[in-house]
Amino acid sequence: MSPRSGGSLARTAPVFAALGEDTRLAIVARLCSGGPQSIAHLTEGSDVTRQAVTKHLNVLADAGIVRGVRRGRERIWEIEPKRLDDASRWLEQLSKRWDDALGRLKRYVEGDA
Repeated sequence: MSPRSGGSLARTAPVFAALGEDTRLAIVARLCSGGPQSIAHLTEGSDVTRQAVTKHLNVLADAGIVRGVRRGRERIWEIEPKRLDDASRWLEQLSKRWDDALGRLKRYVEGDA
């Protein structure tokens, strides 16, 4: 999955778009630290309504970041780690490219090129 590859960016972009909103990022952080949770638990101690959390979870699910599993009358939401791993690998590769480019610039500026 190379940052140059348009296909991988197209597959990864929805993850970054979904995580670019504060409430969704907070939901993901809560699921990462607290494990699978219902909407009732995700809204506990928050000013965000269940309806709003449901909408945010649907955006995250559409991006492949979370999945909901029906248990009785509740839906339990959990992280889908593969999508986050894919995004992390893409960022690592992009970071390496920047490090390489900055190294070349440094060598050029210092006259070592």
